[in-house]
Amino acid sequence: MYVTIPTDHIDPTPNLPFACSNAKNTHQSLKKAGSYIFFEGDQAGWLYQVTSGVVRQSRLLEDGRRQVIAFGYPGDIVGFPSEGLYHTDCDVLVEACLQPYRISVLETGEGDPELHDQLLQAALREISAMQDHFMMLGRKSAVEKVSSFLSVLSNRVGEDIGGYRQVTLPMGRTDIADFLGLTTETVSRTLTQLRKSRIIAIDAIHTIVVLRPTALLGLSSGGHA
Repeated sequence: MYVTIPTDHIDPTPNLPFACSNAKNTHQSLKKAGSYIFFEGDQAGWLYQVTSGVVRQSRLLEDGRRQVIAFGYPGDIVGFPSEGLYHTDCDVLVEACLQPYRISVLETGEGDPELHDQLLQAALREISAMQDHFMMLGRKSAVEKVSSFLSVLSNRVGEDIGGYRQVTLPMGRTDIADFLGLTTETVSRTLTQLRKSRIIAIDAIHTIVVLRPTALLGLSSGGHA
C-alpha cells in the first residue's frame, strides 16, 4: 500500500489474481509476525500476494537510516524484482497468509496467460502508485502526509462503528514516520493536532477513530478542517 492521492471512493478490495487457474497449483504459506519473507539483494524467484495480515517493505540507506517503502495489505502483491533481485526487505507485521507466484509467470507468461496479464497489471499499478507516493513525499506538509495516510487506510481497511471509521494501525509511530519521510516526533505531534481538532480520536496506541472523514480528506489535499 502506497499513500497516493486519496479520493472520496477507493476500492477497498483490490483484484485478487489468485482466483486464476494457475493458483490451484500453488500453496499458500502462513508467516508469523516478526518473520521475514525476503531480504534486499536476495535472488528473486517468487512474488507473494497477501491474502491476510500485514507486511512491511523497507530499505536501509547508506547512512543507516531506514525508509519504509510500503505496507502490504490483503490483495497487495510484494516482491517485484529489480534486475532479478529483491530491492527491499519484507517482514511481517501481523501474521500473514501469502499466495506465492513464480516470477517466471510474470516474465514469460509461463503456464497461464491470464495470470501473467493480471500480474503485469499489478506491477504497472505499483509503479504508478510509487510515483504518486514519491510526489507526496516531496510536496506535502506533515499534516497533509499524515491525513493522506489515515484517509487511505480508513477507506481501505477501516471498520464502521456507529457512523465513524475505526482504523487499526499495526505499525508503530516510527514506521509511519519512516514511510512518510517525517520524524517520529512530528507524526506524534500531528496526530495530537488532529485529535485536538476532533477530526480523529486516539482510542489506543494502535487504534485511530476517524470522526470527520471529509475534514481529514480535505486536509490531505491542503485544505482546512
